[in-house]
Order: sequence, then C-alpha cells, then structure tokens
Amino acid sequence: MPMRDHTTASVIRTLNRLERKYGKNFRELFKSITVDNGSEFADCTGMEKSCRRKGKWTKFCYCHPYSVYERGSNKNMNRIIRCFFPKGTNFDEVTDKDIQRAEDWINSYPRWVLGWRSAEAAMRECLAQAA
Repeated sequence: MPMRDHTTASVIRTLNRLERKYGKNFRELFKSITVDNGSEFADCTGMEKSCRRKGKWTKFCYCHPYSVYERGSNKNMNRIIRCFFPKGTNFDEVTDKDIQRAEDWINSYPRWVLGWRSAEAAMRECLAQAA
C-alpha cells in the first residue's frame, strides 16, 4: 500500500487499512513492527491503537540510532528494492504498476529466514492456520 507522504497520519491510515483488510487475523500476522526513529513513526500510541477494537493491536519496537544489526531483514529488503528503484529515484514519477512489479518480485523471492519459502507462501500459510 503506497503512502502519499511521510507523515505520522499517513502511517496510521495505512496501518488502519491493513487492519481492516486482515480483520481478526491482523494481530496474529503483525505481532510486532520494528521501525526507525523517523518523524513519521513519532506517534507510537496512535500507531499501536486498533481501529477495530479497544486497546493495542500490536507492539512497536524502535531501533537504536546507528544500530543496523537491529534491522537486518529490513536492510536486506532495502538493498533489493534499490535494484528496482535506485537511490535518487523520484517516486512522484514511479507508477503504481512499477511498484506492483517490484512488490510481486520481492514477495515471490525465496528467503533463507523463511526456510527458503517466499514471503507470499509464508503469508498464505499463516492465513490458512488462522482460519
């Protein structure tokens, strides 16, 4: 789900859309979310708040500055994303089709951390178990 800007409000709207999309499975799928200390992640209380029920729906973990080792998978994915969108890419010129092509490739890529399954296959398995 592309975000149109880098604001806390956009992050919360996107999280709410994901929560509505996955419904009761959301808490199982997103047990925790790790973020950096960017200003778009400043509202921890707002991001943790469920739009469908009272209370928190997940836990947010903030990385320490200059501690790349706390976000290894994130850094690996950023490197792959840079194959599609090199540093300096103007994302105002990137189409939804371009994003979808990169997303489809990334989600079908086998990963060691998932036992050489793709993220898409692991997500399907998780959803099947939750049903």
